[in-house]
Amino acid sequence: TERNTKKCVLFVLAIIVAMIVALSMVLKANTRGPPSGEYKLVQRQKGHDFFNYYTFLDGPDSLGSAGHNVYVGKKRSFELGIANVTKDPVTGKDHVFIKSAKTADGAPRESVRLEGNRRFNDGLFIFDLSHMPAGCGVWPAVWLTDEDKWPDNGEVDIVEGINRQPMVKTALHTSDQCSMYAHVPRWAWSGDWDTATGLPDTFTGEPNLINRVEADNCWVMAAHQWANQGCVAVDKRNNTLGAHLNEAGGGIYALEWDPANHFIRSFAFPREDGIPQNLQDVIDTASHKDPSKRVTPNTTDWGLPYAYFAIGDTTGCSADHFKNMRIVINLAFCGTVAGKPFS
Repeated sequence: TERNTKKCVLFVLAIIVAMIVALSMVLKANTRGPPSGEYKLVQRQKGHDFFNYYTFLDGPDSLGSAGHNVYVGKKRSFELGIANVTKDPVTGKDHVFIKSAKTADGAPRESVRLEGNRRFNDGLFIFDLSHMPAGCGVWPAVWLTDEDKWPDNGEVDIVEGINRQPMVKTALHTSDQCSMYAHVPRWAWSGDWDTATGLPDTFTGEPNLINRVEADNCWVMAAHQWANQGCVAVDKRNNTLGAHLNEAGGGIYALEWDPANHFIRSFAFPREDGIPQNLQDVIDTASHKDPSKRVTPNTTDWGLPYAYFAIGDTTGCSADHFKNMRIVINLAFCGTVAGKPFS
């Protein structure tokens, strides 16, 4: 049954001040046994079928993000050419292409926000990105959320680029009582916690620029962190996002959301550093008509994740902080995170 299997989603896409995606996949696995169980492909988002998995938001950005952009529907997006599928002249592969359109007199840019048609409660999500926008004021993201019940049902930012950021981060945003402090073993991941600094002093109100506090509490109103900072894991490498990554051909990102085994983990593989063979085989065989010919993901062969979040029993964050979420892919500008617009 659906309840007893584990999902995998595979995406191929691209963002430049556009996003370019080659493939996106979601997989679900059988009830896990050591070491990783079996995954079953439930979505393969690729080429001209890609947009069928999403609804185009038509309207302004949310108040929480407050991006200097307005999202347009599918018809308008294709008329403007800010959403399409193009064929790579060298490889012959289809690439999903998402960007924005300039507007007159400094008005908010017309952009794209895709909201997934299916909800998930666990799974392995794989994104093959050839290009992701980088530069002042850009804010592209691939994430999971349940907007109508935020933050109670959680949010997971899988890939989120802000300005010229050269390293990828994964952030979790939740309701109260979801802390990673002392629950994440150092040997289980290769990244670091992001930090908060410049917070107002409790007594004087002046910004404290001396102390840095690890952002390991996922509650959006956690004390000693910025409002809605959440718990944020950062990759230590400086080639997992940004202009350099784009020049080197992009990379593959994976999120493993596994309540049964008490974790959410993130992986990043810049193409220039090489892709684990099992992961590459998963992508290469995902389109095979015979399911028995598709290679099963085995995340234990991929090396350490850069992000690890402990969830479930015996941790500081119950697994029910994350449920009923859908994939969102969007390209925003400025706003609450990437800075204010200037003429």
